[in-house]
Amino acid sequence: MRNIIIQCEQWLRDRVNDAGAKGIVLGLSGGIDSSVLAALGREALGREGVLGVIMPCSSIPEDEADARLLAEAVGVEFARVDLSNMFYLLCEGIGGNLGALTESNIKARLRMVTLYAFAQSRNLLVCGTSNRSEYETGYFTKYGDSGVDLMPLAGFLKRDIRAMARELNVPERIITKAPSAGLYEGQTDEGDMGFTYDVLDEYLATGKIDDPKAKERIDVMRRRSEHKRKPIPIFRP
Repeated sequence: MRNIIIQCEQWLRDRVNDAGAKGIVLGLSGGIDSSVLAALGREALGREGVLGVIMPCSSIPEDEADARLLAEAVGVEFARVDLSNMFYLLCEGIGGNLGALTESNIKARLRMVTLYAFAQSRNLLVCGTSNRSEYETGYFTKYGDSGVDLMPLAGFLKRDIRAMARELNVPERIITKAPSAGLYEGQTDEGDMGFTYDVLDEYLATGKIDDPKAKERIDVMRRRSEHKRKPIPIFRP
């Protein structure tokens, strides 16, 4: 795993240098994916080459505490922007009662806007934190957490991310916490998806799966989210 991490760090340095940028900016959620990316960036680009942004938006306080823990543990600069009031004003302006999924996507898109404001003002590249398990099933927001310049982790399964986290000395509290978008108390990724990351990772890696219902659900998620991974269709006369 260390050799893979070294290759990923070199790839990240090359992308930043090719763009003439000063470093990267990413959202720090307190979860394992953003933690691994922050630690990778710190090793690849140094402290001044990484900016983590904590963006609470009617969020669970424990997630911000974990984000701060990670920033201090790996030694990266961080900023905090509370998006809660902006979120409420936008939802109210649109009409309110938009539904949980629409509101969660609005939060992701507000965070994307925030990250690009930091990126443009500081000459940084926006890095996405999605892993392969999420990317292939479409468990991300189009033009939200997928609205980025780079996706360094999208080739790694969730189990790879856990292994990288330990290699990069991410705090154990973050490694072992249940993956969650932090939408509400008790919400988890696996609960939303209807299967575990272990089942998903094994299916993506080998094509093998014992649970036919999980297989069907994964196949449907991949098919329905294909538009998220394709370039924007253009009509050419």
